[in-house]
Amino acid sequence: MQRARRTAELAGFGHPQVSDLLREVNYGRYEGLTTRQIHESDPDWELYRDGSPGGETPAQIYARARAFIELATSRREGIVIAFAHGHILRAIAVAWIAADITVAAGLLLDVATVNILREQADRGRVIALWNAS
Repeated sequence: MQRARRTAELAGFGHPQVSDLLREVNYGRYEGLTTRQIHESDPDWELYRDGSPGGETPAQIYARARAFIELATSRREGIVIAFAHGHILRAIAVAWIAADITVAAGLLLDVATVNILREQADRGRVIALWNAS
């Protein structure tokens, strides 16, 4: 959360509200390993399908994403800006459009990008902008 908080400050939001719902995904025994390193011992592993041994399951990640959406939309006024790690942001995006958590694996998300999730009168919840720099 320190990097996300610092990014918010650098973007001009000096006193962000911090939510544990936006913390990094718990990788359990895979913590600190790169995807390449994980694939050396588990070649078919995919976070949003398999979760992490000793860490979060895909259902837990999705539930946390949905809980953040509930928190963010409970205000009903203004815009919510979230700074967080890529894996939880991808989960939030798919939860926003009520897609299965496994869809998150197909969302490329680079560092320091802008993404816009919004409600559109004729379509409901949409991903209006994704991975823009």
